[in-house]
Amino acid sequence: RRVLFRSEARPANAEGAGAVTVRELVRAALRMRPDRLVVGEVRGGEALDMLQACNTGHDGSLSTVHANSPLDALARLETLALMSGVALPLAAIRAQVAGAIDAVVQVARGADGRREIVAIAEVGTGRTPSVRLLAERVGGHLRPAEPPRRPGRRPGRAPREVWRACVRSVSG
Repeated sequence: RRVLFRSEARPANAEGAGAVTVRELVRAALRMRPDRLVVGEVRGGEALDMLQACNTGHDGSLSTVHANSPLDALARLETLALMSGVALPLAAIRAQVAGAIDAVVQVARGADGRREIVAIAEVGTGRTPSVRLLAERVGGHLRPAEPPRRPGRRPGRAPREVWRACVRSVSG
């Protein structure tokens, strides 16, 4: 049975009360023991909560973050996690990012106003975040670069197989 729970952050009222932050919503959602967590956009300390959720069995969770490239997205996640108010060293945040994030899909608004995928990158598992380009937009088409190297998180779902299927769908 599938259960979907939606919630929205809201600002404080005129008296300064009643605010609900995205971070509070992420924490409340985690108390419901979800299989997945989808957060529209992380822009603050909730980035740390998302990273911790992804590192504690909530595989398949996703969120968006504004950045100029896949590598910039990882750096921005680090910065946002550091804004959480938890005194973690940068090395610990970087380990969380490397362990939690498998891939970054960069989307940009085209000249016609539509959003399109411009790059897909695999996140490295080393001490400092790194990315390997799996596909990029060239001349209006998404072109494969390299297959993923990172092992799958779940049995029966090999990233290389998924990547090959995606390549066939965008190439054909």
